[in-house]
Amino acid sequence: MANPKYAASDKPVPVAELLDTLSDGTKVKRRLLKMRACNEKDEKGKLCAGHLKRWYFFGEEVKQKYGEDAEIYRCEHCKTLYRPNPEEEPRTRTLAW
Repeated sequence: MANPKYAASDKPVPVAELLDTLSDGTKVKRRLLKMRACNEKDEKGKLCAGHLKRWYFFGEEVKQKYGEDAEIYRCEHCKTLYRPNPEEEPRTRTLAW
């Protein structure tokens, strides 16, 4: 019996757009608005849901494709890379007050 607490939804689940695949097989995706967890699925269809963390120490291939000061996020579990959503304000500066 279905749990009445949760309603079924007919809305499609948004999926992060695949932008590129690096030479080592690492996927590069575009983040969804306010996205904080990875939405990559493994071969069995299980959702990764690893936390996306800002990544500063990327290799030469990423630097060549996206620039030395690129805003890159990486999943802590599956290591998928994410580029920021163009509709969100960049998070490249240090907060200061």
